[in-house]
Amino acid sequence: MLTLAFTDGTVRPWDDEQARHIFWHSSAHLMAEALEALYPGVKFGVGPAVETGFYYDVDLGGRTISESDLKAIEDKMIELARSKETFERREVSKAEALDYFTRKGDKYKVELIDDLEDGTISFYTNGCFTDLCRGPHVKHADDIKAVKLTSIAGAYWKGDQDREQLTRIYGVTFPKKSMLDEYLQMLEEAKKRDHRKLGKEMELFTFSSRVGLGLPLWLPRGAIMRNILENFLRRKQGELGYLPVVSPHIGGKELYVTSGHYAKYGKDSFQPIHTPQEGEEYMLKPMNCPHHCE
Repeated sequence: MLTLAFTDGTVRPWDDEQARHIFWHSSAHLMAEALEALYPGVKFGVGPAVETGFYYDVDLGGRTISESDLKAIEDKMIELARSKETFERREVSKAEALDYFTRKGDKYKVELIDDLEDGTISFYTNGCFTDLCRGPHVKHADDIKAVKLTSIAGAYWKGDQDREQLTRIYGVTFPKKSMLDEYLQMLEEAKKRDHRKLGKEMELFTFSSRVGLGLPLWLPRGAIMRNILENFLRRKQGELGYLPVVSPHIGGKELYVTSGHYAKYGKDSFQPIHTPQEGEEYMLKPMNCPHHCE
């Protein structure tokens, strides 16, 4: 069984979800170190682990990065990992943390620290790179044996479209090259089964820019397949004792205010529909539960 040692003193198997999360978060730090070596002056936002892999949001200071640049970053990450770097934790005061990143000129880290309560803050250092981080991390960077940077995207700082747009670099790493090879093979197989590819090839559905992105128009073959699946599900639900109910596709805004959904999701949902005659407001139904509770 493949196991990994972490800076908090634990040893966990790779199959453990938390172990993979820590491993990929450590990989984000390793990528940041590589970026700092290749792109001096780069500034860093946040770099978390995600379900499969990690990303880091970076400000390259007007420079651009493309898919063709990713191989050089991967190679630098492997070079740094093979140098047997360790992840070292130290605790500093909020004032010391602000001073460090202010002198470094990393305004995003300064903003993150400003948002924290006063008290002790933990830093993690691997090689020449130091980051604001709770940890833990892998003890040794050379546990990271295989690297694949998968894509580049844009991302607004703190998700606010009125703030700076950063470059988000996604990647995935593994403690064995064979594991990366298996993962990449799985991705290739998944592409063959991509619903967008199959939908077009099998004439199941199509899309129209006038109708709207993500809104499929079911063609005859797709509609028949959909009906078969729906009938199968209805039959199974009946066998399990479920009773059907049907609720409208719109509901009065007051329903969602009362349920609390409007306060939590209102700004991200469709805007209310106004009826000029009655002066009432309705919402397209984003979920069933308020109607069902009513």
